[in-house]
Amino acid sequence: MKIKMYQVDAFAGRLFTGNPACVCLLHEEWLADELMQKIAMENNVAETAFIINKNNEYHIRWFTPEVEVDLCGHATLASGHVLFNHENFKGEFISFQSKSGKLSVKKDDEYLTLNFPEDSLQKVDAQEELSACFDQQPVETFKGKTDYMLVFENEDQIRNIRCDFAKVSAIEARGIIVTARGRDVDFVSRFFAPQSGIAEDPVTGSAHTTLVPYWRNVLGKDNLTAAQLSERGGFLKCRYVDGRIEISGKALTYLSGEIVV
Repeated sequence: MKIKMYQVDAFAGRLFTGNPACVCLLHEEWLADELMQKIAMENNVAETAFIINKNNEYHIRWFTPEVEVDLCGHATLASGHVLFNHENFKGEFISFQSKSGKLSVKKDDEYLTLNFPEDSLQKVDAQEELSACFDQQPVETFKGKTDYMLVFENEDQIRNIRCDFAKVSAIEARGIIVTARGRDVDFVSRFFAPQSGIAEDPVTGSAHTTLVPYWRNVLGKDNLTAAQLSERGGFLKCRYVDGRIEISGKALTYLSGEIVV
């Protein structure tokens, strides 16, 4: 069996930045879960997206090298980029059905814009096992549907923070977001998820469904700019709209080809 596949740098202004994702185009049916997981493991990027077109409706699923996840921003952005630029999709708006409900990618000049549901965020007491994951202490701790979010005092802490990956792996969550107010953007963040097979994710679109509601309340505005301070780095434009989060970024194709299974 041959499967068409692309690798795309998402939330990237140039190649070799942002977050790489693989996009596998299937037909009308999913492959076996075990096979999709093996393909994602073989690809060995943060996320591999699988897309089917069933009854003229796109469906999407996402796999890290180790697990299937319920939501992934950068691989959805990459999928939209592939359909718009390589698969002759007509129009400027693509809708996907997913485990997290209906998602969309909109072409907006040189940017692509995701539309995701807002995360439910709850402030929790400081927890020793969370604080022990890092060499600096947060000022606030929150729990979303799948991730913890730790808020720090300044951007330098986020840029220089050291993570104990073994301790993060023991936390019952998809991963941990660390964030602070930015100097040149509204807020900065990093995302650690060794328990999901990703030591540090370069740019995490889905984490901004948690970050944007928090910083919207702190800064008092709906339009926000963000930077993820991983080694590869990434820039995002975000907007809060009636319980939904718009997340915009650029994408570039790195490779295209076929896998044979």
